[in-house]
Amino acid sequence: MANNQNRYSQLIETIFFKHFKKGTSEITFERQDLISTAKELKIELPKNLGDVLYSFRYRSVLPEAIVKTAPKRFEWVIRPIGKAKYMFSLSDMPRIVPSKMFAETKIPDATPGIINRYAFDDEQGLLAKLRYNRLIDIFTGITCYSLQNHLRTTVPEMGQIETDEIYVGIDKKGVHYIIPVQAKGGTDQLGIIQIEQDFAMCQKKFPKLVCIPIAAQFIDSSLIALFSFELSEKGISIFSEKHYKLVESKDLTEEELEQYKKRSE
Repeated sequence: MANNQNRYSQLIETIFFKHFKKGTSEITFERQDLISTAKELKIELPKNLGDVLYSFRYRSVLPEAIVKTAPKRFEWVIRPIGKAKYMFSLSDMPRIVPSKMFAETKIPDATPGIINRYAFDDEQGLLAKLRYNRLIDIFTGITCYSLQNHLRTTVPEMGQIETDEIYVGIDKKGVHYIIPVQAKGGTDQLGIIQIEQDFAMCQKKFPKLVCIPIAAQFIDSSLIALFSFELSEKGISIFSEKHYKLVESKDLTEEELEQYKKRSE
């Protein structure tokens, strides 16, 4: 992995500085640039070329030389802008990281024992725990149903995107919702680009439904952070964040239940 990261850093750094000038806020490039740059640097590319970009979007920070060029309070992110086309652009919220200040809410763990025994702390394990414990319903206050896993589609000006899971929901007034969920486990991190893509997907595929993108992240194997987002003229912002701790029923005390009654929301 360290060798891969070193190769990936050389590739992405070379592509960036071929086009960067002071004051630049956007740099476009194509997947083909990875191939030509690898030949130039005599670097062996991975079989999965997309892993180079995935690494910097969800696992690792960009090379320090690139990071230093960003203005204060901004970071560079890699956005898809079409088929095999990408853009370095500046963002003030590149990664979605759980706050250390949020209180935990204990939820009796309804995950079947056999699932807990064999599930990994990865994306699929996280999606399973969301489903079995109805955490999307609890978090949103909407009755939700899983519609599809791993929806792949294309959206204008972005190209192909993928959403980990899609829920549809209905509230007490009869309003219908579309709820795309992005999940990250292990050391992978949530990125704002995924939320931008989910808003675009909802607009294209489900224009008449209320869109509430959600991001989910394991803090540890039993503690899950959930985020919801809203889109305004100022861009995307986090609307809500909650942390849910899955516990055995006996580990949820009467005192804690009384304390939950006093919470404002």
